[in-house]
Amino acid sequence: MNNMYNTNKITEQLITWYSKHKRDLPWRHSKDPYKIWLSEIMLQQTQVNTVIPYYKKWLNKYPTLKDVAHAAEGDLLKTWEGLGYYNRCRNFKKACDIVLSDYTGKVPTDFHAFIKMPGVGEYIAAAVLSIVHDKSYPALDGNIMRVLSRFMKKKTLSRYNKKVIYNHICKWMKFGSPGDINQALMDIGSQICKPNQAHCYKCPLENSCRATKTNLPESYPTTKQNKPIPNYDVVTGIIWDRDQFLILQRNEMNHLGGLWEFPGGKMKNGESQSEALIREIKEECGLEVYVKSKIGSIKHVYSHFSIHMTTFHCVSKNNTIIKTTQPYRWIKPIQIKDLPFPKANHKLFSILNKQGWHV
Repeated sequence: MNNMYNTNKITEQLITWYSKHKRDLPWRHSKDPYKIWLSEIMLQQTQVNTVIPYYKKWLNKYPTLKDVAHAAEGDLLKTWEGLGYYNRCRNFKKACDIVLSDYTGKVPTDFHAFIKMPGVGEYIAAAVLSIVHDKSYPALDGNIMRVLSRFMKKKTLSRYNKKVIYNHICKWMKFGSPGDINQALMDIGSQICKPNQAHCYKCPLENSCRATKTNLPESYPTTKQNKPIPNYDVVTGIIWDRDQFLILQRNEMNHLGGLWEFPGGKMKNGESQSEALIREIKEECGLEVYVKSKIGSIKHVYSHFSIHMTTFHCVSKNNTIIKTTQPYRWIKPIQIKDLPFPKANHKLFSILNKQGWHV
């Protein structure tokens, strides 16, 4: 009975703290499952402050799930442009199509049905169903796992320890709103119990947290050492035909799938930039080109690698007959605003806007 009383008291402390200190986020003003789902998709591996303007822009253009289902994928990718991890957008579109066709436009309230949707894993299913319907599913993201590993003094996040943490949160959820408990723990992890800095004196769990009593709460859980990511030297070319240039669309199964880019690719050992670019353009689209003036170089970091991309103006040696399996277009600079491009390309566009586009 005493343990039940303590659990009830901790839950009450969490809920009280959350009601006073919760972050004022746009998706917290709604219980619409579409809007909550959208926010959780956007928040995957992305900071809250980055997501907020994209979330507002998206809802302004696609206020309902039906609007997403009826939209063209290219238009959705353009709205998503710059947010990264574009598979999230494509999967969300596929999932909205399924909800509209198989569930009469209503997001499933059953965990096992919802988790089958493209792009919906255990975390998103738990977050959406707990927040919208107060169902008792702990949403174990990085923040919550860190808070509970410290609360329970768990050094490692093994499969067993994750299960222990999951069951512990389930006990709390018997005494209070599951959605509020999940969001309270998310906020504590992002605002107070940070990876390298734990402000225990601000935390409603301070008196019950086992790691706090060690005076070294930041040592829980043990962090993995990140391996250095590889860097690739890349060359791309703007191939001109009068006032238009060539762009190719990336295969949707690949990194940055569905986005548009200039022809080019990775350099090989011993190649000059011009040699690599001539080879890549020939391989990609069957054109033989003259490499003209250098436009500039940019650096861009992705999650698992980085690139150093140098771009040149080019012209075809003989004709503009394209031989490629990729979708392609000839466009004018003004049409860039209508198509989705990788963020790295937008860095290049900034250079071109300053120095002029034409060769």
